[in-house]
Amino acid sequence: MEINPFLSRSQKMSYNLFLLAFVLGIGGTFQYGLQVSIINSPAEYIKSFIREAWLKRYGSSPSEEIITLMWSFVVSIYSIGGLLGSLSAGYLSVRFGRKKVMLLNNIPALLSAALMGLSRLSGSFEMIIIGRLLAGVCGGLGLNIHIMYAGECAPQKLRGVIAITASTAIAIGKFIGFALGLREVLGVDAFWPILMAANALPALIQLLTLPFFPDSPRYLLIDKKDKEGCIKAVKQLWGDGDHMAEIDDMTAEQEAIRGEKAKHVCDLFRDKAVRWQLITLFLVAACTQLIGVNVVYFYAYNVFLQVGISPAQTRYVSLGVGVTEILTTVLCGYLVERAGRKTLLWKSYTVMALALGLLTVTLTLQDSFSWVPYCSVVLIFIYIMSFGIGPAGVLCLLPTEIFIQSYRPAAYVFNGASNWIQLFFLGLVFPFIVEGLGSFCFIIFLAYCLFMAIFVFLVVPETKGKTMLQIMEEFNRLNHRGKKGQPALPQNNCSLMIVTRL
Repeated sequence: MEINPFLSRSQKMSYNLFLLAFVLGIGGTFQYGLQVSIINSPAEYIKSFIREAWLKRYGSSPSEEIITLMWSFVVSIYSIGGLLGSLSAGYLSVRFGRKKVMLLNNIPALLSAALMGLSRLSGSFEMIIIGRLLAGVCGGLGLNIHIMYAGECAPQKLRGVIAITASTAIAIGKFIGFALGLREVLGVDAFWPILMAANALPALIQLLTLPFFPDSPRYLLIDKKDKEGCIKAVKQLWGDGDHMAEIDDMTAEQEAIRGEKAKHVCDLFRDKAVRWQLITLFLVAACTQLIGVNVVYFYAYNVFLQVGISPAQTRYVSLGVGVTEILTTVLCGYLVERAGRKTLLWKSYTVMALALGLLTVTLTLQDSFSWVPYCSVVLIFIYIMSFGIGPAGVLCLLPTEIFIQSYRPAAYVFNGASNWIQLFFLGLVFPFIVEGLGSFCFIIFLAYCLFMAIFVFLVVPETKGKTMLQIMEEFNRLNHRGKKGQPALPQNNCSLMIVTRL
């Protein structure tokens, strides 16, 4: 979302590319981060509003069970909307293009803001539920299209930096949501409808600015067969210079596809030529919820209380956690083109697994020694920093890099749908997991992080500095491993014999 201050001179192409990353972020993944955090502050006020509206409408006070049920609808319906938005991302991105879909995505955002903002005046808590559903559609669709659009617009040596701006936008969205929810801002009973309608402003900003930018060069060339439009988009986004090597790479990908239409999600499971890409996508990206970051945030509140921070001040400490996540995603943008994707991932997973293991110990001994809670605070920040430097940033560009154009929309649909389904079910079972296991629930997430560190280190190929077809060559070695007579791809001239199967 922000211009990386650490770019070398050779990387400073056109600021238009970074301006596009900002515009995509403000109306894309920023909206997701905003909605995730903004719902926490007005919880009690919305419950009171539901109680008052029910009493006024039906003449009797609702039971606590009904209030809890309505509130659970308000919270969980967002995941349902996100799932619907993710499922539609593949078809819409191919049918209308990345740019048009991002513009259209602001319509549900504005509708949701209007419904939730006017719900109190209308005396209808149902408007909040419908508004949250539409906000979820906006979040699910924007999350997928934003990352795909940004990744396809970046040149090879900036692909990682530009894609990671999506993660930075999520972190900034969470931070802004927490900040707006403070009592000194909009976190009071009189202003909660304005707080819930805050997503209208970024939607309007994107509607007014995105029309000045071109569509994805890869989409224009490969899907629309518009080479002139592709060259024009490249010059606008990357500035003047010789970009023929990048355009030739897109042309080679176009020839490899040989006019094949965009694939569906079912094709990901049927085609053995993308078997290891799908396995990698599922284990590394689609199962992000199993990293345990939401559980760590849940326990952070109690840990902060243990070290003597008052309940009123924990909100400000949460802002500090949010700032940490923003800074680490920016740092990831600096490291990803230097250390590489694979190195950042397996090392971050290892540190996270260690942090979760030690956090389990310190939480178990929380009341035994006065200094133990401070260790827990340090471990929480280490975990969040590792998450930001590794998975939070790197996973944004993974589907763009490991799938060629014909499979990319389907890959984003699968990735997005998997994440939203996991988020929904984890929200349902998480309270029972915590009640049953307590701090030992971290062992589940520790096992996943440790497994992923080993999997990434041993299996996942490095994608830094490679063209799309070179990355496909790496995965073809996995997909066709053990098959006798399988032709190898030449080092400098990728054979189309294997690639066309993709």
